[in-house]
Amino acid sequence: MFPRPISEYSRGYRALYQVVLPVSLIVWLLPLIGIAITSIRPAQDLATGNYFGLPSAIALGNYVEVFTTSAMGDYLWNSLRITLPSVAGAVAISCLTGYALSSYRFRGNLLLFFIFVAGNFVPFQILMVPVRDLTLQLGLYDTVTGLVLFHVAFQSGFCTLFMRNFIRALPHELVESARVEGVSEWRIFWYIILPLMRPAIAALSVLVFTFVWNDYFWALVLTQGAGSQPITAGLNALNGQWVSAWQLVSAGAIVAALPPVAMFFLMQKHFIAGLTMGATKG
Repeated sequence: MFPRPISEYSRGYRALYQVVLPVSLIVWLLPLIGIAITSIRPAQDLATGNYFGLPSAIALGNYVEVFTTSAMGDYLWNSLRITLPSVAGAVAISCLTGYALSSYRFRGNLLLFFIFVAGNFVPFQILMVPVRDLTLQLGLYDTVTGLVLFHVAFQSGFCTLFMRNFIRALPHELVESARVEGVSEWRIFWYIILPLMRPAIAALSVLVFTFVWNDYFWALVLTQGAGSQPITAGLNALNGQWVSAWQLVSAGAIVAALPPVAMFFLMQKHFIAGLTMGATKG
């Protein structure tokens, strides 16, 4: 049912594993290493065809040029304005819906839960035209608010699935005891359930932050221009009209990747705790 620990395999298999694993990691990291090296490569190297060799000089000025030659600062600020409210909204809604679907027995409970789950299996590409038309009708096209509302709605299905399953694993006796004492449902949720959900909230926040921050498709569909586009879509502005400034695009990509990476490492302890809580009994 589950894979055996590597220590239980034969000596030859373990030796092969020790060789294949680092090679696989290096192959997986090659594109990232290439982008990092290109981000500090002078433009002259690319003009002369030095794409894969060592840089002739360390051009850290590419990172400064990213912000001085484009509206990268505005794109970065837009990403923060889009991502943080989206994370807060999706997590807050999922906490409430997850608690309701896990704690109350009512007609249509399972059907409603299936609707949340089914939304995760809808290919988002087929929603492009209706969602764009809806934002145009509501006057939300090319606005940060429109993109935030879409991400909150789109992420709520997965978040509800995550939270509902997490809350169902909590000891229900705590809720029953509080109800016997006459505690209101809102106080039960706020003072009993919510503190126990902190690891799950941390893990879910990291996941949703990464999903929303790295979104490129909907950033192109629902926004245009530096006034509302996030940094993922704004990277295209670093290319010239006739020549692609790959050193600037690579530097911008590194800048765009730093916030979710930093958030993961800052929340790593809570993230792992939230994902593994309930994995063992006793």
